Amino acid sequence: MNTHTNTPAVEIENLSFAYRNQNVLEDISLKVPHGSFLGLVGPNGSGKSTLIKCILGLLTPDKGAVKLNGVPVKKFDKWSEIGFVSQKANSFNSGFPATVFEVVSMGLYGKVGLFRFLRKKHKEKVREAIAQVGMEDYTQANIGQLSGGQQQRVFIARALVSDPAILILDEPTVGVDAKSVSNFYTMLRELNNEKGMTLILVTHDIGAMSEYVTDVACLNKCLHFHGDKHVFEDNKEEMMTAMYGHEVNLLEHNHDHGHHHHHHDHDDAGRGQE
Repeated sequence: MNTHTNTPAVEIENLSFAYRNQNVLEDISLKVPHGSFLGLVGPNGSGKSTLIKCILGLLTPDKGAVKLNGVPVKKFDKWSEIGFVSQKANSFNSGFPATVFEVVSMGLYGKVGLFRFLRKKHKEKVREAIAQVGMEDYTQANIGQLSGGQQQRVFIARALVSDPAILILDEPTVGVDAKSVSNFYTMLRELNNEKGMTLILVTHDIGAMSEYVTDVACLNKCLHFHGDKHVFEDNKEEMMTAMYGHEVNLLEHNHDHGHHHHHHDHDDAGRGQE
């Protein structure tokens, strides 16, 4: 899909951003190669959403640069190549009179104009995107009547309908039940594996995320870590302590060892012996 394989999908160089003299992001440099699945984690107020807004060109950094496919964000004009799912996507008014088909069609607006005039090939695209997220049985359902997890899939389909090369998701699983969340992550991993789509997932769900992503970036104003998931896994305790400033009890999803460690106790005596 992408001829420019050596150019990162997203490149951030020495980016700093402040709100009213309050530094939110300090000197962030980060490359997201094509075909990677990056989990971006950090505590509340760590600047994750601000960083996403800089990537999407919604905020201008005070210092530094953002490039999408090698093009400075200010000059970038192929926005249909970037899909975005915000955390507010699923706070839909239950009376909102739109079907799943119509909501997903909205993702073609940039290309088509009003969806009343959708051509056959566009309708095909919409159906394909709905099928990609496993919602084909709900095509004519009202969006407001779906569960949070189902709604979130529909918003992914809306982002997918324009065939983006990069999909950015900002806390997409807020308010979605645990079983739906793992299905949801599995779906994202398939998009990454099978379609080669570059994904950036902003999440505070560190335990669940690391099972699915290829790379991790830990953010708390500064970038505390960016690298391969396995390196992150091996140093997770230290990373979290560095980033949150205190020890964090992680709920681990450890399939490698065939058993789960659940660190729930704060005074877990056996902690050092794993």
